[in-house]
Amino acid sequence: MKRKFYTFVSIAVAASLLAACGNTGGKEAEKESAKAGTHHTNSEVLAAHKDLNQKPVPLKMERIGPHDVKIEMTAQITDIEIDKGKIYKAWTFNGQVPGPLIVVNEGDTIHFTLKNMDPAIPHSMDFHAVHASPSKDFVDVMPNKSGTFTYPANNPGVFMYHCGTKPVLAHIANGMHGMIIVKPKNGYPTDNEVDREFVLIQNEWYKYNDMDDFQNGVPSYVVFSTKALKTGDRNTNGDTFTLKEEPLVAKVGDKVRIYIENVGPNEVSSFHVVGTVFDDVYIDGNPNNHLKGLQTVMLPASGGAVVEFTVTRPGNYSIVTHQFNHAQKGAVAILKVTETGEDDSGH
Repeated sequence: MKRKFYTFVSIAVAASLLAACGNTGGKEAEKESAKAGTHHTNSEVLAAHKDLNQKPVPLKMERIGPHDVKIEMTAQITDIEIDKGKIYKAWTFNGQVPGPLIVVNEGDTIHFTLKNMDPAIPHSMDFHAVHASPSKDFVDVMPNKSGTFTYPANNPGVFMYHCGTKPVLAHIANGMHGMIIVKPKNGYPTDNEVDREFVLIQNEWYKYNDMDDFQNGVPSYVVFSTKALKTGDRNTNGDTFTLKEEPLVAKVGDKVRIYIENVGPNEVSSFHVVGTVFDDVYIDGNPNNHLKGLQTVMLPASGGAVVEFTVTRPGNYSIVTHQFNHAQKGAVAILKVTETGEDDSGH
């Protein structure tokens, strides 16, 4: 048992040195994490997860004041189909990968609760959109426990969130990531020009829970998902097929806005829409970072943007990362443009 314990600690420490946004909780959190077992050291399904497929728990988000938002999320184990017939027993937020979209306003205070439904291992939350003390506000929530934290969201933009429990790489690669949008208080200068809005997230899948592959391998799949920006919008998991078989839809002449985030965990995205040019781009979704006339937007792991473009002719517009080895592995979505703005293919 001692040998297993020291092996786990060595791997956890080494992995944490690679994680720029790691959870730097105190010694007690580290001791509790070690007690949870050697869950990061092999590629097999944990015994406690083997027959576990927890039904997705809906996100709870409520505005409780003019500048206060209450958010409750769950950490849970849920099966996700990442390729046709390929099921990944994912570590998730709310049974989705990526997790549910969070939208707040610039200047809001977030009152956040994480419920950990995972019976075996601790999880946590790292919001890139907030100012916080990582050692206090991003600490581990132990199995079958809850944690509540409060922080301000004072910077507008498109940001990543992810589990910050060590080793961070394992938690992100196994599925614990998503997007939070902080809407600028004065909007974007192009708001009045935009006809349609979509959310896209790019993520990678590797061999199941395999730390060596996470660190040294290449992704088995690179995928897109869309998340619901408003009631009635679609909400998909990151897989190789859904957004090809059931395209996003726009109308000829529309100016389209996409909120895009590359959650990685490792690879860069060269975001591009075939058949058009980006009229306006806001790097990291900040109105101050306004660029015009771009063909491709470079997104580092955890990088986001707002991109806007006009579709002038009917047809299928491929949305890709222009690193085509990744597009070949699944990172392609289709925007179908029709005269009516409706999908005429019978879907």
